[in-house]
Amino acid sequence: MSTTAEPVELRRSAGNGVGGGRRSRLPSAAIESPLILFVCTANQCRSPLAEALLRSLLTERGIEADVASAGLMAGGMPATETGVDVLVGRGIEAGRHRSRNIADPDVRLSSADVIIGMERRHVQEVVLLDPALERRAFTLIDLVRRAEAAPPRQDGVRLRAWAEGLSTGRRRSELLGVGDDAVADPIGRGRDTYEATADLLVDLLGRLVGRAFPAAVAGGVEARSA
Repeated sequence: MSTTAEPVELRRSAGNGVGGGRRSRLPSAAIESPLILFVCTANQCRSPLAEALLRSLLTERGIEADVASAGLMAGGMPATETGVDVLVGRGIEAGRHRSRNIADPDVRLSSADVIIGMERRHVQEVVLLDPALERRAFTLIDLVRRAEAAPPRQDGVRLRAWAEGLSTGRRRSELLGVGDDAVADPIGRGRDTYEATADLLVDLLGRLVGRAFPAAVAGGVEARSA
């Protein structure tokens, strides 16, 4: 298999919106799909956007995965109205999301194969709650940087093992402070800011999928678990 993969472009896909950690495709009965969990502060804007955008992209590529999101605050709140509008404008179903806290049992935090925060504070809170997750928790920007600096994931390598390998050599101090690896929160800002956030997420997620699922990107292969 080729050791390089191009980033992929997110295309519109109806019926793949936010809510509940749904699969991008029905999984094989024999192999459990990986769980990719996004985390932001309130689980009302950035992480639901990322969840819906990634699920749409994976569905387009026939890639099986559970995609979910959670936050640091109390749950039960809907996604922001502007965020929902941005998704609908891109042809992605939205509107059924209710926020969840990372400590909620149904989030399955400890079972997540990759945990992706929108800023370092989100990663810090995940690791404080469960230190065993440190090797597979990243900010989105840092994860993409590390993925692009390493070989694409090879056939037979589980997504969790690949993600943990990307954390090799990372110092704990790299999780502290603010840094330059945050996806800024558009809450309280206008539609243009939301659209810019969605555009950034589309770019980052497309690049990530190109490294994490290179065979599906390059060959248009049948749906697979990872």
